[in-house]
Amino acid sequence: MDFVHYCTYCLLSRGLFTRIFLRPVIASSSIAKQAVKMVKGNKTKVINFAPGPAKLPQEVLIQAQKEILNYESTGVSVLELSHRSKEYTALNQEAIDNMRKILDVPSNYKVIFCQGGGYGQFSFVPMNLMKEGGSADYLVTGTWSSKAANEAAKHGQVNYVFPKPKAFTTIPDVKEWKLNKDASYVYYCANETVHGVEFDFIPETNGVPLVCDMSSNFLTRPVDVSKFGCIIAGAQKNIGCAGVTVVIVREDLLGRSLPYCPTSFNYKVVADANSLFNTPPTYSVYIMSLVLKWILKEGGLTEMAKRCVMKSSALYNILDNSNGFYNSLVESTARSRMNVVFRLPSEDLEKKFVSEADEQGYMHVKGHRSVGGLRVSLYNAVMLHEVEHLIEFMKHFQEKYSK
Repeated sequence: MDFVHYCTYCLLSRGLFTRIFLRPVIASSSIAKQAVKMVKGNKTKVINFAPGPAKLPQEVLIQAQKEILNYESTGVSVLELSHRSKEYTALNQEAIDNMRKILDVPSNYKVIFCQGGGYGQFSFVPMNLMKEGGSADYLVTGTWSSKAANEAAKHGQVNYVFPKPKAFTTIPDVKEWKLNKDASYVYYCANETVHGVEFDFIPETNGVPLVCDMSSNFLTRPVDVSKFGCIIAGAQKNIGCAGVTVVIVREDLLGRSLPYCPTSFNYKVVADANSLFNTPPTYSVYIMSLVLKWILKEGGLTEMAKRCVMKSSALYNILDNSNGFYNSLVESTARSRMNVVFRLPSEDLEKKFVSEADEQGYMHVKGHRSVGGLRVSLYNAVMLHEVEHLIEFMKHFQEKYSK
């Protein structure tokens, strides 16, 4: 069977005729056997600690695999669903409804799905929420809030709530903050993936709308949405694959966009169209919808929060009890539950750690290229027993190389 005939077989295999008459014949071919072998799943034992795109729940991947050729008996792949079809409309609405249920989103907030990633939101936030000729306050505690402030400065005045530190290892005391009561909004990043710094509280802004980038700790703990004017979150950490960004925005903040804001990124336009103004990232929304169902089935945000604490505490414990072999640079009050960053006594040792970890199947433990070191990301789909496996490796590595 040549490649063209095999592709034809794959397409025809959706039909009843092929299932009954042709498949038994074609299935005997070596190509068909290889195809079956390929979809049985990856049996290589690896643990994915990537910072994003990150690990997805196994049952989500299995469900996606089942529906890649035939979504809910429609006869077409989920990749082929029209965003105007009743099937996708229902999928989209279910994702919105489950998001509301999980977070207990108040009725005066809109949940919308956008494109452009978290980085795109660095521009879309000021274009939608900053008054013309106005300003915004930015709490810069790491790489991503710094980049967000740089982008916002293209659209208005940016006030730094506290001086940018030389090293991002903590969150400055609120007594040092200087907020502007006339700011259009106050912006912060709840968890900085590069430096491993996370807020364990919600900033008080005295009535000024609070905007939060929750991309890397979204849906990892209960959150009082009513304290925010707007929440943005890329899906590729905790709630899906790359391609879709969740925006939860208070209704009274809609309709304020700057004149040059692109229509497809105008929050009000997208909200009024229920995230169907133009062709959305349908597959990304689909995967996210599966992850939302998984979170609900697993026990919701209370359970996710419990697991996050158990995983991160176990890993920080090995760092703190290593006699300095593993060195966490972040102050204990600001340590991230999502991204555990640390250093070893030398860069040579760090390279050996990455190499030997990779040999053992522990993927993506190298630190961000801008800071070096090591980083282990512990998003929702990473299980406690997987972290415990890594900890055993770390103990053996220390015994092997400590002086």
